[in-house]
Order: sequence, then structure tokens, then C-alpha cells
Amino acid sequence: MKTIGKYEVRGLLGRGGMGVVYKVRLPSIGRIMALKLLAPRPELVALLGESEIRRRFLDEARTMGRLRHPNIAGVWDFEPGPGPTFFVMDYYCHNLGALIGERYDLEAPTRVFPVERASGLVRQTLSGLARLHHAGIVHRDLKPYNLLLTDEDVIKITDFGLSLLRGETRPHPGRLRIGSPYYAAPEQVRDPDGVGPPADLYAAGVTLFRLLTGRLPDEDRTRLDDYRADLGPDWEAFIGRALDPDPARRFSSASDMASALEGLIESWRETFGLACSLEPEPAVSNGRTPLRPPLPRSSAVKVAPAEAQDVFDTDELDRPRTYRINDFQESGPDRIEDRATGLAWQRSGSEFPMAWAETAAYLEVLNRDRPAGRNDWRLPTVDELLTLLDPPPSGGGRCIASRFDRAKRHIWSADRRSATAAWYVNTDVGFASPLDKTCLCHVRAVSGPEN
Repeated sequence: MKTIGKYEVRGLLGRGGMGVVYKVRLPSIGRIMALKLLAPRPELVALLGESEIRRRFLDEARTMGRLRHPNIAGVWDFEPGPGPTFFVMDYYCHNLGALIGERYDLEAPTRVFPVERASGLVRQTLSGLARLHHAGIVHRDLKPYNLLLTDEDVIKITDFGLSLLRGETRPHPGRLRIGSPYYAAPEQVRDPDGVGPPADLYAAGVTLFRLLTGRLPDEDRTRLDDYRADLGPDWEAFIGRALDPDPARRFSSASDMASALEGLIESWRETFGLACSLEPEPAVSNGRTPLRPPLPRSSAVKVAPAEAQDVFDTDELDRPRTYRINDFQESGPDRIEDRATGLAWQRSGSEFPMAWAETAAYLEVLNRDRPAGRNDWRLPTVDELLTLLDPPPSGGGRCIASRFDRAKRHIWSADRRSATAAWYVNTDVGFASPLDKTCLCHVRAVSGPEN
């Protein structure tokens, strides 16, 4: 097995201009971590030179190492050389870019988040930015893929390779873009070294717009009500201020922007609650199709990502093409029966998330205890889990309450991708995706007819 320093390499997580990020294991304690190795692309070396790239890499490690904040990723080990140059961080299985389904074609639609979840994640991001700006640091590359998520749903800002200290200037060849398209503020495109904190607030505004609409703002379509009928003029004003081309007209600070967003959410909760109290429950939920037999597949299968849309009947964003009409009935303290499928479900499921290999022991204990008098509890397939999902939020049907515990968002399935990865279903954004088996998800066991 390949090693870097004292770390065992367990897989490739990603590659950037300056380095490669690996999933690694520290053998002495068995801990899984992320290691960023200095390994610049040849084209970047040609533009900047090896000494400048090394300086930036070391600056990134030192920046992350000296900051302490719940919403900023930290560095736990650092090796400046001789030999391999790297730093080591906590390993997080999720990031916001993957959760929304953002791909290389940035203009392609992405998954839409519920309003409170989207706003909560951006508020955490703004809290981390406030700490950075207090230290005189402008991130300059804030985007969903640089926002990691812990198992407790805490945002961790990462990737400080382009960050800038107050008063610092750096060589920038004309062909080197600073920041990411659509997320970089207009002034950053014109003068990368002249930007201040408002550039990061612009990127945070773009991220919020993306989460709420599944789209990126542009000059002609920056109105939320083009996509979300349940958001009103106050939200429009907030987005308009965050994305103002003039940095002087944006929010005065990350803390100011976070406070304004919190006020929006409080007002939205009042309106949302009133709307739901007046809106009758429809006979057929918006976006759902009354599906009948055949029953969802109950036997586990191995599915490659290229096959997933056909096997799971999902769309290009890995969401169900159709949504099943359920007939849920509570039949115990932690049991819900779906009379439409004949399946019985745990309402809440496992108390804590666990690695995929640990699910067998959990199910063994569950069946030994025979909840509801049954001992045939098992991991559900992706097909079965997808029957529990609501359509993406778009206004209609948004007041129907879920009978399941929505705090447990990541649920393991019995289906595998490979020897090291299994499929899971995200229940609040509503999609299926493969995940490393060492990652932690909850179990929501199912019992019922097999086909």
C-alpha cells in the first residue's frame, strides 16, 4: 500500500492546480483523514514558477493551521519537506457542491434545498467568513465545493490556496484566473489583489441563490420569484444587495449579512406557518404519480454510477423520475407502515450514524429485540428508500408534514457501488449517491414483502 510520510493512502479525493488530495489512514490510531500533497500541474508551474507555488501552498497550510473557528477547516499535521510536502486535515464525506449536484458544466441546473436548510448553511458560512475577515483574510474562492459538511451538518470552509492577506499582492499572469466563474465578484475579475471582504459576501450570495433555485444568477435572471413562488420581495432585496456589482452597496460585513438573513428566516417562518394552516392538504401531492405494483426492488444489487439512472429510475440529478403515492399509518412508537407497498419502516432509525460495515451488527440487535414483533428488519434498497421522498420544493405541496425523522438526512441502502463504496439516499434534498463505506450515515430499517 502506498504511503506518504506516516499515512497510508486509501484513495484519491481530488486534484487542484497546486496539489492532490488523498484519503489517508493514520495506522497508529486507525483514523481516516485528508492529506493535501504539493503536486502542482505543469501548466501552473509554467505560469507561476515552483518557488511561488510552494510559497502559496505553505501559506495555505499556515492560514488553516492558525485559525480556530467551528466553520473553518483546521490543519492537524504539516510536513514542509525535505521529501513530500503536505498537510493533513479532518476528512469529511460531504461537501455542498456534491450535495447540490454541481458539475463541470456550471450552468446546468442543480438540486434545490429547502429554505431553512439553505439559509442555515449560508449563515454558518458567513460566520466562518466573519472570522476570516477579522484576521484580515479574503478567501477569494468561496463556492459550494469549498464548503465541507461534517456528520453533524456543520459547514467547514476550506481551500485557502487563493486567499489574500490584507495589503498583500501576488504575481498574476494574465492567463491565470483568480476565483471560480459565476462565484467571483466583478471587482475580483478586474483586480484580484484589490478585493476586500465584499468579494466573499458576493460569493456567499451566489451560493444562497444556487441553493434556493438550482440556478446561477446572471444579468437577466437574478430574481428569486422566477424560480421560487414561496419567496417574496424581502428575499429579492436581500439577494439584490448581496449581488450588487458595486461592492460598496453590498452588506457592510459578514456578520451584518448573517443578521439580515436570520431576520428573513424569522419572517418567512411566520408566513410559512400561516400559509400551511390555511392550505388544505391536497388529495394527490404535487409532483407525485400514483404508482402501484410492481413493488420496489427489495434485493440488494451492485450498481455502477453509469448504470444508476436506469437501475434506480432517477433523473440527471439522481432524483426519482416519479414520486409514489404512499399510504402511511403509524403502528407503533417507532414504526410506520406503508399500505401502498406493504413495507414497514422505522420512523426514526438508528440513534447515531455509522459506517456501512457496522449496519449488520445494528440489524442483528434490532432483530434480536423483535420490535413490533418482527425479526425480518433489513437495510432497504435505493428503490425502497426513494419511495419515501417528497418532490423538490417549488411552492405547491410544501405544507405536507413528513411522518419520518427529518433530522437524519443520510440513510444507508443495501446496494453497493464497489468493494469500498455503497449507495445512500439523502432525504432532505432527495437523491441517491454512492458514498465511501467508511463514511457515517444513519440506518432506517425496513421490514416487509420481498420480491
